[in-house]
Amino acid sequence: MTTVRDHTLPREYVVRDQAVVQSPVAPTPLLAELPAHSIFHEPWWLDIATGGHWNVAKVVRGNEVLGELPYYTARMGVWRISHLPPLTRTLGPVIKSLDLDIAHAQHHRLSITSRLIEQLPHFDSFFQLFDPRVEDALAFALQGFTVSARHTFQIEADRTVAQAWKRLHGKTRNVIRSAERKLTVAPIATPSEFLQFYEANLLERSRTNAYGSAVMRQLVNAFVERQAGHLLGAYGPGGRLIAAIGLVWDRHAMYYLLSSRTLEAHAGSVSLLIWTAMQHALEQKLTFDFDGFSSPATFNFLDGFGGTLKQRLGVERLSTVYSVARILKRRMVPGLASGFAPNL
Repeated sequence: MTTVRDHTLPREYVVRDQAVVQSPVAPTPLLAELPAHSIFHEPWWLDIATGGHWNVAKVVRGNEVLGELPYYTARMGVWRISHLPPLTRTLGPVIKSLDLDIAHAQHHRLSITSRLIEQLPHFDSFFQLFDPRVEDALAFALQGFTVSARHTFQIEADRTVAQAWKRLHGKTRNVIRSAERKLTVAPIATPSEFLQFYEANLLERSRTNAYGSAVMRQLVNAFVERQAGHLLGAYGPGGRLIAAIGLVWDRHAMYYLLSSRTLEAHAGSVSLLIWTAMQHALEQKLTFDFDGFSSPATFNFLDGFGGTLKQRLGVERLSTVYSVARILKRRMVPGLASGFAPNL
């Protein structure tokens, strides 16, 4: 049985009394001695996001867990792959800090990470993206992985709400003020209301759910029930829901995970919801993480909230055969994307 950790926000920010979604039992649960680095490392999250297809490399000394590295296992045709599971923004190694000087601490982290990597099974394609706090990419590079940099915006936990408002770009403040005059922000009553709204907006745009409707449904129900996240809605005249966002959190940060709006929604509806979520995070002394950006347009939108640009390291290793097959496929299909990129 996995342990439910307390990530509770104050009562007024929590959507309660939702149906419990039972997640499958993890094949190799993370040991309780080493707390999860983020919500995305939590066994219950990985159970749902991977359908139970995950494992974890561990380094243990006696009864002390020194390091863990969870990873997803999947098949893509003939290829065995390990990428980030749906809606799982970051993973990476979790290394126990010891009371060491800088030089010995650096050696400790490098040694433990190397031992974790050595336990990974063979994958034709392996990719993970690390939280900005994780800098343990050197060990991966030394073992043949390609290390790349991606980015996210963060609002530091020590900012006040007034300071955060002042750092918003003028255009962003204006659209928020305009939306505040016309819309009401409130918790969405049930996960099913959010999910139906999300799917309806995809249908209206002739799109499908990139994360998988079933996985999203289970994760949204689970993080609401566990009080590790909530759903905010912007309501227009007559109480009609026109925009919604999903947020999750752990002891360190609140993450902007999901958003959706109707085609005719007010231009500032999502900005208003993000600003409301930022205030909730700062009141709880949590870092607000915008969870990266996948295009220049998204970068420009998120940049308006005055966040600090943070680097997230990615590590990737491809087998020779897989790498050649990918190159050939790109040449045969010009413009074909290599796969889902979590962010720039």
